[in-house]
Amino acid sequence: MHLKRAGFTSIAMAFAFAAMAGAQKTESIGTGSGGSPHEKTTWTIGGATISIQYGRPYLKGRPEAQLMPPGQPWRTGADQATVLTTDKTLTFGKVALAPGSYTINTEPGAHEWTLILGKLGTADQWGIPYLPKLEIGRAPMKVSKESKSAEQVTISIRGTGTTATLAVEWGTVSAATPFHIGS
Repeated sequence: MHLKRAGFTSIAMAFAFAAMAGAQKTESIGTGSGGSPHEKTTWTIGGATISIQYGRPYLKGRPEAQLMPPGQPWRTGADQATVLTTDKTLTFGKVALAPGSYTINTEPGAHEWTLILGKLGTADQWGIPYLPKLEIGRAPMKVSKESKSAEQVTISIRGTGTTATLAVEWGTVSAATPFHIGS
Protein backbone atom coordinates (compact mmCIF):
# COMPACT_ATOMS: atom_id res chain seq x y z
CA MET A 1 0.00 0.00 0.00
CA HIS A 2 2.81 2.43 0.87
CA LEU A 3 4.50 1.71 -2.47
CA LYS A 4 1.31 2.56 -4.35
CA ARG A 5 0.96 5.84 -2.43
CA ALA A 6 4.64 6.69 -3.04
CA GLY A 7 4.23 5.90 -6.73
CA PHE A 8 1.10 8.05 -6.96
CA THR A 9 2.87 10.92 -5.16
CA SER A 10 5.83 10.69 -7.57
CA ILE A 11 3.52 10.75 -10.59
CA ALA A 12 1.55 13.71 -9.19
CA MET A 13 4.78 15.62 -8.57
CA ALA A 14 6.00 14.86 -12.10
CA PHE A 15 2.76 16.29 -13.54
CA ALA A 16 3.04 19.37 -11.32
CA PHE A 17 6.60 20.03 -12.48
CA ALA A 18 5.60 19.46 -16.10
CA ALA A 19 2.74 21.95 -15.72
CA MET A 20 5.11 24.53 -14.20
CA ALA A 21 7.64 24.01 -17.00
CA GLY A 22 4.86 24.42 -19.56
CA ALA A 23 3.93 27.79 -18.06
CA GLN A 24 6.78 29.48 -19.98
CA LYS A 25 7.65 29.08 -23.64
CA THR A 26 10.49 30.89 -25.44
CA GLU A 27 10.91 30.98 -29.18
CA SER A 28 13.59 32.58 -31.33
CA ILE A 29 12.18 35.03 -33.87
CA GLY A 30 15.41 35.78 -35.71
CA THR A 31 18.20 38.33 -35.60
CA GLY A 32 17.63 42.08 -35.71
CA SER A 33 19.38 44.41 -38.13
CA GLY A 34 21.81 45.34 -35.34
CA GLY A 35 22.84 41.69 -34.91
CA SER A 36 21.02 41.00 -31.63
CA PRO A 37 18.94 37.83 -31.34
CA HIS A 38 15.21 38.41 -30.89
CA GLU A 39 12.90 36.27 -28.77
CA LYS A 40 9.28 35.97 -27.82
CA THR A 41 8.67 34.51 -24.39
CA THR A 42 5.13 33.59 -23.34
CA TRP A 43 4.00 32.89 -19.78
CA THR A 44 0.72 31.44 -18.56
CA ILE A 45 0.10 32.78 -15.07
CA GLY A 46 -2.97 33.70 -13.03
CA GLY A 47 -5.27 32.69 -15.90
CA ALA A 48 -3.50 35.12 -18.26
CA THR A 49 -1.32 34.56 -21.28
CA ILE A 50 1.39 37.22 -21.35
CA SER A 51 4.14 37.48 -23.95
CA ILE A 52 7.12 39.77 -24.35
CA GLN A 53 8.90 40.14 -27.67
CA TYR A 54 12.31 41.86 -27.58
CA GLY A 55 15.85 42.06 -28.89
CA ARG A 56 18.52 40.63 -26.55
CA PRO A 57 21.77 42.56 -27.00
CA TYR A 58 25.06 41.44 -25.45
CA LEU A 59 27.20 43.57 -23.13
CA LYS A 60 30.40 42.67 -25.03
CA GLY A 61 32.51 44.36 -22.33
CA ARG A 62 30.77 47.72 -22.69
CA PRO A 63 29.93 49.78 -19.57
CA GLU A 64 26.38 49.23 -18.29
CA ALA A 65 25.75 52.99 -17.92
CA GLN A 66 26.57 53.48 -21.62
CA LEU A 67 23.93 50.94 -22.65
CA MET A 68 21.34 51.75 -19.98
CA PRO A 69 21.78 55.54 -19.62
CA PRO A 70 20.65 56.82 -16.20
CA GLY A 71 17.79 59.33 -16.31
CA GLN A 72 16.88 58.62 -19.94
CA PRO A 73 14.15 56.36 -21.34
CA TRP A 74 15.70 53.15 -22.69
CA ARG A 75 14.01 50.76 -25.14
CA THR A 76 14.80 47.82 -22.83
CA GLY A 77 16.19 45.63 -25.57
CA ALA A 78 17.50 46.16 -29.09
CA ASP A 79 16.17 47.18 -32.49
CA GLN A 80 12.34 47.19 -32.59
CA ALA A 81 10.34 48.28 -29.55
CA THR A 82 9.98 45.75 -26.75
CA VAL A 83 6.33 44.62 -26.84
CA LEU A 84 4.20 43.13 -24.05
CA THR A 85 0.97 41.40 -25.14
CA THR A 86 -1.71 40.23 -22.69
CA ASP A 87 -5.15 38.66 -22.86
CA LYS A 88 -6.10 39.86 -19.35
CA THR A 89 -5.96 43.24 -17.63
CA LEU A 90 -2.56 43.91 -16.01
CA THR A 91 -2.02 46.61 -13.38
CA PHE A 92 1.48 47.99 -12.74
CA GLY A 93 1.27 50.43 -9.82
CA LYS A 94 -1.58 52.76 -10.84
CA VAL A 95 -1.34 51.88 -14.55
CA ALA A 96 -4.00 49.45 -15.81
CA LEU A 97 -3.52 47.87 -19.23
CA ALA A 98 -6.54 46.32 -20.94
CA PRO A 99 -5.95 43.18 -23.02
CA GLY A 100 -3.77 44.14 -26.00
CA SER A 101 -0.18 44.99 -26.99
CA TYR A 102 1.99 47.68 -25.40
CA THR A 103 5.57 48.94 -25.52
CA ILE A 104 7.95 48.59 -22.60
CA ASN A 105 10.63 51.18 -21.93
CA THR A 106 12.53 51.73 -18.72
CA GLU A 107 14.30 54.71 -17.24
CA PRO A 108 17.34 53.56 -15.28
CA GLY A 109 18.31 55.30 -12.06
CA ALA A 110 20.91 54.70 -9.36
CA HIS A 111 18.52 53.29 -6.74
CA GLU A 112 15.23 52.94 -8.59
CA TRP A 113 14.17 52.48 -12.19
CA THR A 114 10.89 53.46 -13.81
CA LEU A 115 8.85 51.14 -16.02
CA ILE A 116 7.32 53.15 -18.88
CA LEU A 117 4.33 51.57 -20.62
CA GLY A 118 3.14 52.89 -23.96
CA LYS A 119 0.82 52.41 -26.88
CA LEU A 120 2.14 50.41 -29.79
CA GLY A 121 2.08 52.85 -32.72
CA THR A 122 2.82 50.31 -35.48
CA ALA A 123 3.49 46.57 -35.54
CA ASP A 124 7.16 47.07 -36.45
CA GLN A 125 7.70 50.20 -34.34
CA TRP A 126 11.39 50.96 -33.80
CA GLY A 127 12.66 51.17 -30.23
CA ILE A 128 14.32 54.57 -30.60
CA PRO A 129 13.82 57.44 -30.39
CA TYR A 130 11.56 57.29 -27.34
CA LEU A 131 8.08 58.55 -28.28
CA PRO A 132 6.59 60.37 -25.25
CA LYS A 133 3.29 60.98 -27.11
CA LEU A 134 2.62 57.20 -26.94
CA GLU A 135 3.25 56.93 -23.17
CA ILE A 136 0.37 55.53 -21.11
CA GLY A 137 1.94 55.60 -17.65
CA ARG A 138 4.83 54.76 -15.36
CA ALA A 139 5.47 52.42 -12.42
CA PRO A 140 8.45 52.22 -10.03
CA MET A 141 10.96 49.37 -10.25
CA LYS A 142 13.24 48.27 -7.41
CA VAL A 143 16.89 47.83 -8.36
CA SER A 144 19.38 45.35 -6.99
CA LYS A 145 22.93 44.43 -7.90
CA GLU A 146 23.60 40.83 -8.86
CA SER A 147 26.84 39.02 -8.08
CA LYS A 148 26.76 37.21 -11.44
CA SER A 149 26.64 39.36 -14.58
CA ALA A 150 23.98 38.65 -17.23
CA GLU A 151 25.68 39.00 -20.63
CA GLN A 152 22.35 39.40 -22.49
CA VAL A 153 19.27 41.46 -21.64
CA THR A 154 16.77 39.12 -20.03
CA ILE A 155 13.15 39.99 -19.29
CA SER A 156 11.18 37.58 -17.13
CA ILE A 157 7.89 37.22 -15.31
CA ARG A 158 7.64 35.31 -12.05
CA GLY A 159 4.75 34.70 -9.71
CA THR A 160 1.75 32.66 -8.78
CA GLY A 161 -1.94 33.36 -8.75
CA THR A 162 -2.85 36.89 -9.74
CA THR A 163 0.31 38.54 -8.37
CA ALA A 164 3.47 38.54 -10.45
CA THR A 165 6.73 40.43 -10.96
CA LEU A 166 8.26 41.68 -14.19
CA ALA A 167 12.09 41.75 -14.03
CA VAL A 168 14.75 43.15 -16.35
CA GLU A 169 18.32 41.92 -15.93
CA TRP A 170 21.48 43.00 -17.73
CA GLY A 171 25.02 43.12 -16.49
CA THR A 172 24.91 43.27 -12.70
CA VAL A 173 21.60 45.18 -12.66
CA SER A 174 18.25 43.64 -11.85
CA ALA A 175 15.17 45.89 -11.87
CA ALA A 176 11.76 44.51 -10.91
CA THR A 177 8.20 45.68 -10.42
CA PRO A 178 5.15 43.82 -9.15
CA PHE A 179 1.88 43.73 -11.08
CA HIS A 180 -1.62 42.35 -10.63
CA ILE A 181 -3.46 40.16 -13.13
CA GLY A 182 -7.16 40.94 -13.46
CA SER A 183 -9.93 39.41 -15.53
